[in-house]
Amino acid sequence: MNKLQNIENLTASERLIMCGIRPSVQRLAIMDYLMNNHNHPTVDVIYNQLLPSIPTLSRTTVYNTVEALVEHGAASALTIDSRNAHYDARLDPHSHFMCNRCGRIIDMPLHYDVMNDSPEPGSTVESVNIYYRGLCNNCNSRQ
Repeated sequence: MNKLQNIENLTASERLIMCGIRPSVQRLAIMDYLMNNHNHPTVDVIYNQLLPSIPTLSRTTVYNTVEALVEHGAASALTIDSRNAHYDARLDPHSHFMCNRCGRIIDMPLHYDVMNDSPEPGSTVESVNIYYRGLCNNCNSRQ
């Protein structure tokens, strides 16, 4: 069974363990934040949100943790923004839309099964990144 099939239903602790990451207070808090806040945060956003509840937290710890989460398959890094990496705990195939004005990143469904596309026979697609850019509904209505 593919590990990603049931990972969305796990707790933060279970997800870390399933991905081979030893849980710690900081790792659990960061994983939990990503799983419960679908705002595609940067390291700075995660740090600023968790600092009040974990005063000993450092930006370096957040950065190292999100990099470990990505490396072990517990989260993904988005390169939609050329200035900042954003992180996502949603691991099912989906695309992203980024507003050019406010910078908000929104999940979008994929309209076809890109994971079964293949550049040549015998190759396997492991990840797909589809990014859209434009104006979100809020920014579009302000014009």
